[in-house]
Amino acid sequence: MLLVGFLSLLVLAGGATCEANCSYQDVLNHLKLTKDINLFHMIRPVRDPRSTTEVHLSLLLYAILEVKEKDQKFVPYVWITMWWKNDHIGWNPDEFCGIQSVSIPNELLWKPDLTIEEMTEIDKAPPSPYLTITSEGNVTLMNDQVLTSTCRMQIYKFPFDTQSCNLTIKSFIHSDNEIKLLQYSNSSEATEDSRGVMRIQSEWLFINMTVTSITVNYYSFNQTFVIYTINMKRRSALYIVNFILPILFLLCLDLASFLVSDSGGEKLGFKVTVLLAVTVMQLILNEILPSSSNRIPLIAVYCIGVFTLMMLSLLETVLVMHLIGKDSAPRDKETEKDRNREDKRGKDAVRSCDGQFNKLFHSKCSPETSPGKSPTELLPVAKEDSPSRLMEESNVSDELREVMKTLTLLLDSRKEEEAPGYWTGVAQKINKAFCIVYVTAATLFLLFMFINWTDDQNE
Repeated sequence: MLLVGFLSLLVLAGGATCEANCSYQDVLNHLKLTKDINLFHMIRPVRDPRSTTEVHLSLLLYAILEVKEKDQKFVPYVWITMWWKNDHIGWNPDEFCGIQSVSIPNELLWKPDLTIEEMTEIDKAPPSPYLTITSEGNVTLMNDQVLTSTCRMQIYKFPFDTQSCNLTIKSFIHSDNEIKLLQYSNSSEATEDSRGVMRIQSEWLFINMTVTSITVNYYSFNQTFVIYTINMKRRSALYIVNFILPILFLLCLDLASFLVSDSGGEKLGFKVTVLLAVTVMQLILNEILPSSSNRIPLIAVYCIGVFTLMMLSLLETVLVMHLIGKDSAPRDKETEKDRNREDKRGKDAVRSCDGQFNKLFHSKCSPETSPGKSPTELLPVAKEDSPSRLMEESNVSDELREVMKTLTLLLDSRKEEEAPGYWTGVAQKINKAFCIVYVTAATLFLLFMFINWTDDQNE
């Protein structure tokens, strides 16, 4: 009986112990993890200082928030997961009702001092407040960060460019003998996982992510860097519609200005207006592109080329108008003198013509009559004077013919004066030749820009 009672007490005591160890706090008490700072848990968690702590890394790209070409900055939103082995923690899940993992405040355990080399600003969002520990002694830290990092932009083919920005993760002070960084997933897996969680890409199209590891010797000790390279391509449709096409349309307007007459000042004013519009586009481009570029971007070459063509067209218009003005300047002085002479001559001719018309009119309509004579008496007189009157009428008609000849000569001389002079003809030839050269040069330039923009090797 005593033996049976003793066994029953042991069973009851065991059951009570099992029930008493079914809380997370019991696990923490077993591991001696409390809120009081314990320096034992704040150092690298290895039993042998000569052993290496292997830290596994995984980085996923959740969103591309912003790419600042002017400041050479890249702002991604990433999820970083890391886990390592802690030799000082561990428990038997059977002793704690099958508890295999516990979440604890992250200040209770040691964490690797990892940093991102390209980061220029500290993440304003608070880090994850918890760590997850397992019964095998594995510690997992998951954190999401908005990173503001530097990225050297390759803007030669803007806006058809492809950018590659690196996120280099390394330990701040530990060497490879103490902390060894290991990438958890390869490039293809990281790319697929990032596409699965991607939410925002802004004006950029995510292409892929490559993961590489390199070992660098710093101050006589080696460090392993894990480099995540994010490759992305710009969505260029907005820039084509708002920038490239308007400049092309302005070039077409400048080509169409060759149909405008050079005699007035409308053509010159039109060309100056179009040239100023291209200048405004260049100012807008200056606000977008950085000044620290190795090569002049193709978009800048495009603007400068169009601006140069329009400037040459404007100078040609000024030259043509100068030649036309040079041809018309001396003619204006001579025309004034000739016009005064011809006006005098024309007035005299008109006066003589009027005199002949009046004489003819009076001779026909006002015959010489004497008072007191009847028409029957005047009839023989009229018959006698008829031959002399016919002679006078023939003389008048001859004078009228001479006046008509004089007026015809005056009109012909005016037409000859209105015909283009020597310099005007030269200006017209220059205008035609320049128009052909201008169209050819503009076509070749646009073809050159298209080939360079679509060439994949020219990065």
